[in-house]
Amino acid sequence: MYGRKRRYQSQAAKPAYYRLESGNRPVLQGFSDGDIIKLRDEFGREWLGTAEPFDQDMVRLRFRDENGNPVSGVMDRSGITLRDMKGKTWRGFAD
Repeated sequence: MYGRKRRYQSQAAKPAYYRLESGNRPVLQGFSDGDIIKLRDEFGREWLGTAEPFDQDMVRLRFRDENGNPVSGVMDRSGITLRDMKGKTWRGFAD
């Protein structure tokens, strides 16, 4: 009758491969090792970021490139959504 509630284990603490695409097919991809994530965009810029669990089944992602430009978003069971300050959106997955 009483059982444990199964919690979603986030991808934030596991090594993973990330691949995200925007509307006109530019790709943002890379790897994570624990909570530090390193992505590379279609122009060769590197984005360094962190993953922070903030809800039962969601993870907040925050990235900055070498010029200090931010990109942030969330990761949940359905995938990843990131948005920059200009409104460009990437959607993808972590495998």
